[in-house]
Amino acid sequence: QVQLVESGGGLVQAGGSLRLSCAASGRTFSTYYMGWFRQAPGQGREFVAAISWSGGSTYYADSVKGRFTISRDNAKNTMYLQMNSLKPEDTAIYYCAATRAALPTLRSAYNSWGQGTQVTVSS
Repeated sequence: QVQLVESGGGLVQAGGSLRLSCAASGRTFSTYYMGWFRQAPGQGREFVAAISWSGGSTYYADSVKGRFTISRDNAKNTMYLQMNSLKPEDTAIYYCAATRAALPTLRSAYNSWGQGTQVTVSS
């Protein structure tokens, strides 16, 4: 399994932007689909975005489409989530995850998870 560490969370006003990063260990990063999930207080963990091995395909939840952009740099073993036009309902702990299965939106397909980074959007 790959080890994952998120960074970049914080407190931002509504309408603002944040960029999350997910650093992965090992030399096999490019063989994983990568995804972002989030969990708000009292809610289940939901899919946010995912990206294929090479970055050629991306997937988004309807709630973030047009506002968030997922990307990856395989040379740096790092994935990113650029979040623009943030809303209070985006407040959650954001987790990055990795899977070798080509099931990018399926939470149960992911078997490596980071510890999460808190994103808080104030109104």
